[in-house]
Amino acid sequence: MYFAFTEQQIEFRDAVRQVLAKECTTNDLRAAFDAPPARSPRWATLSDMGVIGLSVPEANGGLGLGLVDLVLLLEEAGRVALPEPLMETAALAVPLLAGLDGSGSGGDPRQASWLEAIASGKVAAAVGPASSSVPLAGADGADLLMLSTTGGDDGPEIHVLSSDQVTVTPLASLDPTRRLGIPTWEPTPESRIASGSTAERSILLTADRAEVATAAELLGLTERMITMAAEYAKERHQFGKPIGGFQAVKHLLAGAQVKLEFARPLVYAAAWSLDQGEDGASRAASAAKAYASDAATTAAQVSLQVHGAIGYTWECDLHLFLKRAWALGEAWGSADEHRQRVLASLLHKR
Repeated sequence: MYFAFTEQQIEFRDAVRQVLAKECTTNDLRAAFDAPPARSPRWATLSDMGVIGLSVPEANGGLGLGLVDLVLLLEEAGRVALPEPLMETAALAVPLLAGLDGSGSGGDPRQASWLEAIASGKVAAAVGPASSSVPLAGADGADLLMLSTTGGDDGPEIHVLSSDQVTVTPLASLDPTRRLGIPTWEPTPESRIASGSTAERSILLTADRAEVATAAELLGLTERMITMAAEYAKERHQFGKPIGGFQAVKHLLAGAQVKLEFARPLVYAAAWSLDQGEDGASRAASAAKAYASDAATTAAQVSLQVHGAIGYTWECDLHLFLKRAWALGEAWGSADEHRQRVLASLLHKR
C-alpha cells in the first residue's frame, strides 16, 4: 500500500499549526489550570476553520471528511496540549452520531440537529462509558454527553443527554486542563439512541477511533517534548560547553526521535484502516496506541532527564506537556494493554 497526505491536507495542518501557536501558548495553558475552558475563543476559531465540524456530513454543515484528514490536526492539538475537547467532539462524538442512520433501528432523527450544533461550534461533547468509577474526559463542561451502558434489556445501549440532564462530579486530574468528571444520570427511552448489536458495534468502533485519536495527540506531544529538550540542551552548559554536545545526551534524544518515527506511520495507517473499514483496523488501532504511548513515555523521560530538576518546576514549560503525555499514555488503554490485544488478535487469527 502506498500512502501519502495530499497537498490540501498538509496546507490545512499548517494553517491550524499557525493558529494554535498564537492562540494556545504556554501562558494560556497555565491559565487553563485554574479555569479549564470547555468552549473558548479558540474553540470558535477552530470551528470557523472547519476543524470542529471536519467529520460532520456536508448536509449538516460540516466538511464530510474522515479520520485520515483529522489525524494531522489532532497531532497539532497535542503539540500545544490543547485544553479544549477537540478529540472527544470531532473524532468521537461526530462519527458516532453520523454513523447512526436515524431509521429507528439504531439511530435517532435528532442526530441532524446535534451534528449541526457541533459543526457551528455551539456544542462540545464528551463520549465514553457510563460508570461511577471511570472518569470521563471532557465531561465537566460538556454541552452534550454520549454515554454507553452494557446492561440494558436489549444489550448495550448508547444514550445522548444535554448538560442539564446530567450531574457531573468534577475530578482532579494529573493534567488539570483535562476536565474529568463522573456523570450521574438516569437513562430513559428518550435518551437512548441505539441498543443491541447496533450499539455494540458503535461502542467498539468509537473505542478504536479514540485509541487512534489519542495516539495522534501523543505524537504531537512527543515531538514537542523532544524539541524542548533539544533546545534546552543547546542552552544549558556544563564543563564550559552545551550539554547537547555530549554523546550521551545526543543518544538520549536520538532514541526518543526514533520511537516517534516508528509510531507515526502506525498512527496514520490505523486512521486509514478505520476510514476504509479494514478487517484488521482494530488491531491497527491498538498497535498505534501502544507505539505512541511508548514514544511519549520515552520522550517524557528523556526531556526531563535533559532538563534536570528544573523540569519539575512551575516556571519550566516542560511540565505542561509532561502531565498531558502521562495522562494520555494511559487513556483508552495503556501500551501494555494494547500489546496484549494485538497478541490475542494475532493468536486468534492463527
